Amino acid sequence: MLQVSYIREHQAEVIERLSKRTNEAKSLIDEVIKLDESRRGLQTQVDTISSELNVLSKEIGELFKSGQAQKANESKQKTAELKDAKVVLSEELNTTAEALQTLLYKIPNLPNPIVPVGTTEEDNEEIFQAGTIPTLSENAVPHWELAKKYDIIDFELGNKITGAGFPVYKGKGARLQRALINYFLDKNTAAGYDEIQVPHLVNEASGFGTGQLPDKEGQMYHVTADDLYLIPTAEVPATNIFRDVLLQESDLPKTLTAYTPCFRREAGSYGAHVRGLNRLHQFDKVEILRVEHPSKSYEALDGMVEHVKSILEELKLPYRILKLCAGDLGFTAALTYDFEVFSTAQDRWLEISSISNFETFQANRLKLRFKNSEGKSELAHTLNGSSLALPRVLAGILENYQTDAGIQIPEALIPYTGFAMID
Repeated sequence: MLQVSYIREHQAEVIERLSKRTNEAKSLIDEVIKLDESRRGLQTQVDTISSELNVLSKEIGELFKSGQAQKANESKQKTAELKDAKVVLSEELNTTAEALQTLLYKIPNLPNPIVPVGTTEEDNEEIFQAGTIPTLSENAVPHWELAKKYDIIDFELGNKITGAGFPVYKGKGARLQRALINYFLDKNTAAGYDEIQVPHLVNEASGFGTGQLPDKEGQMYHVTADDLYLIPTAEVPATNIFRDVLLQESDLPKTLTAYTPCFRREAGSYGAHVRGLNRLHQFDKVEILRVEHPSKSYEALDGMVEHVKSILEELKLPYRILKLCAGDLGFTAALTYDFEVFSTAQDRWLEISSISNFETFQANRLKLRFKNSEGKSELAHTLNGSSLALPRVLAGILENYQTDAGIQIPEALIPYTGFAMID
């Protein structure tokens, strides 16, 4: 959530940056300023009446003590009138403050100045590509056919148990899935991230804290009886560890990693491009998260990018990195880099990781602050990224490592799988 004080002090800059995302930038910010001025004016009136009431309360006591009952009663009448006025103004103040808060919740984060202008994923900027795209035999097939051939993932059984988008992993497929989870966690902890286990359901406050609510409400599974939400990513519970927390500057950075299943409704997703593992309602993901000093967050973002690069290079998967344009940027992000692995059998790029800096946007919603060197309270910066999302990494491995004899296992994973081939 944007800070009202920042909007007031940098109105032109905010409108200019927000205009990369929406044509309504000026009207949104004008409405924020209007509501904030109204709120501040009402607050001043309420504070003035409160001060008058305090003065009158002391005067009434003194008047009664000095035998001036008539004047005291006149003051009591004035007090009653002021209290009535305060009630009316306070109600108006609360309504205005709620309207301002609701509006602020609907305004996305300001894109970093280096975010490319654009409206769709076609406008994203490729900034890096590495790895060799393998030449497969003419018998090569996409991962959903490999899954059936080697009986390692059963999409039909998952559909029977739950529905489309809930696969069942079997035999070496299940072991490869578990191997990837452990491998990613080991790589992350070796890089200095502290491993945690978090709940897979969160309350509404947690959803608002990281920006999933109200923006992605329709994409989250809602357990209505308990008013809880299944998590779309470990980012939500892990970041909310720091909700309403005041850190010391010496506590920074905070670095966490967590494995969780993730749940997304993906409403409206259908067609060949979401077949197999390409788009699921339940999937496994290992996440990395950082709480940083504002002056170091972009250095940290670069470090997260390099970390994910090192994992993909160790897995020997062809990949590229995209700098997302403003139109493809997530609601809460100021800058996002997407990693995509090349699926040779499908002849297309598959997104496997998003790494984002949210600057103070989440921290403001979370009330996540730290005491700086001057002893003043300051909003921290939050960052997170996939390291990594399993379905499309697994799809990339199955497709790019397939041979006529079977599916080879990347060398880095063999100590985790205990086997070198799926055949």
